[in-house]
Amino acid sequence: MGDFGTVRAAVIGTGFIGSLHIEMLRRLGVQVAGVLGSDEERGALRARELGVPVAYRSLDDLVSDEAIDVVHVTSPNHAHFDQVLAILKAGKHVVCEKPLAMTSKQSAEMVKVAEASGKIAAICYCIRFYALNQHAHAMVRDNELGDIRFISGHYHQDWLAMPTDWNWRLQSEIGGALRSVGDIGTHWADLTCFVSGLKVDEVFAELANFIPQRERPSGPTETFSSASGETEMVAVETDDAAMILIRYVGGARGAMSTSQVNFGRKNALRWDIAGSKSSAAWDSEAPDQLFIGHRGQPNQTLQRDLSLMNFAGKASTTLPSGHVEGFADSFQAFFRAVYSDVLAGERRAGSTWATFEDGHEEMLFCDAVLRSSREGRWVQIKEIRSEQ
Repeated sequence: MGDFGTVRAAVIGTGFIGSLHIEMLRRLGVQVAGVLGSDEERGALRARELGVPVAYRSLDDLVSDEAIDVVHVTSPNHAHFDQVLAILKAGKHVVCEKPLAMTSKQSAEMVKVAEASGKIAAICYCIRFYALNQHAHAMVRDNELGDIRFISGHYHQDWLAMPTDWNWRLQSEIGGALRSVGDIGTHWADLTCFVSGLKVDEVFAELANFIPQRERPSGPTETFSSASGETEMVAVETDDAAMILIRYVGGARGAMSTSQVNFGRKNALRWDIAGSKSSAAWDSEAPDQLFIGHRGQPNQTLQRDLSLMNFAGKASTTLPSGHVEGFADSFQAFFRAVYSDVLAGERRAGSTWATFEDGHEEMLFCDAVLRSSREGRWVQIKEIRSEQ
């Protein structure tokens, strides 16, 4: 695995996710040497609060720092494209939050620059790194489920269910034209494609906006918090929820929904994959259990357990059975895999972290969903890809 203490990282973004990146990197022993905030004052304040030695004044200052090996991009979506290109062109490895870009045209360019750079370029589809998702991926690879027939599930939350709930993701010019699909739906799409080994061929989608007017606070608002103090009513056009039918390459079918307005659902990602031999299902709010369905014999519930999981599952877990691993632990496992390849100088055979090409696939998916909803028809991924 190597000595992560020899690697120096910087993080762009100091909010909820940026702070989580810093904490999980420190758990691995990576040196978090600097941060770049949304402005100079906030960056300096958060650097002090997080115990990070340097607060960069600008992106140019960060990318010109020769001591930095890896840069984590946790800024709002609209900033990813320019920031990532600058980082790669400066000869640094990059770990970018999802979605990769605002459009698939941008992400296609990012893939090209990443490939030309020869650097590690990863996107934060960290949910792959819950141990039982790695286990399920290996089950499908080893044909334990048989031919995949049907994939279903959802990703539901409630943190934007009230008119007073506010976040930059509500603004299409910052978060993109899709919200529930772009923010959490891409996690579901990436995860189910990773576990099943399938690619999306075409989609039929309907988007819904249930709260077209929201109260926007005059000051900054952290993720998962509501507006307070003085507010103004503003129009919001992005999707609160979505329903998507999917056809996969090879003939499998799928159905999924996303929502950020389902009361009581805090972070409920669920998938159910049915094959010709058996099925499997997983729920992010009970992440240490994997359902395995049978015909003619009892169903099973596999508890995350080093003595029972396959090699892929074991490689992504650090705690013994019964000591629940969750959201933050998935980041740690993801970073451990990425930084092992950083130390190796290349993406090694068997690595399962999501590449920029994977991130580009999800942007193609998003663009196809948006077009399908607007035009009321099935849209093929290759139709979007051909326009780049």
